[in-house]
Amino acid sequence: MPLKTLLLPLVLLSTAALATAAQAKRSDLIVEGGDSDERASARLLYWNRQTDSAAGQFAIDYGRPVWKKVYENPAQFDAMTKGKVWRMGSNFWTTLDTQLFLNIAGRDVPPGYYYLALHRSTDGSQWSLAFLDPHAVRSRHLDGFEMPKFPVAFKVPMSIAKPGASVEKLTITLSHPKDDIRSATLKVAWGTLALSAPIKVMVGK
Repeated sequence: MPLKTLLLPLVLLSTAALATAAQAKRSDLIVEGGDSDERASARLLYWNRQTDSAAGQFAIDYGRPVWKKVYENPAQFDAMTKGKVWRMGSNFWTTLDTQLFLNIAGRDVPPGYYYLALHRSTDGSQWSLAFLDPHAVRSRHLDGFEMPKFPVAFKVPMSIAKPGASVEKLTITLSHPKDDIRSATLKVAWGTLALSAPIKVMVGK
């Protein structure tokens, strides 16, 4: 039998082994998602009626995790939240995109793009809205699930409201009184958790 004929099966086996090894190496990297997931948006748009044009807006976009009955166990909920930063949403980061200068609970927030989270104090008495620098997070390719790996840029306090009926999915709203549209209120409701923070919107005269 010619030598070339004998070597061919060996070459094929070697190629197959290399392909299998390469495939095993590639399997270290997986991908998730691709299907449509449920996201919501809370937005305030300011409109100038005199010029019939937009005067600015800001919006919070977020995924909507479902509240679980087990979270109503105080010990379980405390273990999840005390002294920790929660991503305040699901899947992709919760974001604030503002064209306007805001003051949230006494803290100035310049126009820009931010990732948002919630922080709870170690003793559990105080909740805060946490802001993260998206440019820094992006440079490290971090997912919201990896929140503990990244420091919070700054926080603003949130008030704990008396909860009403349990809210099945995370719900974030922006509201304002009819007679003072520059005074908005951010509300976060999820299960039995109810939080709020005042917002002063610097827009128009």
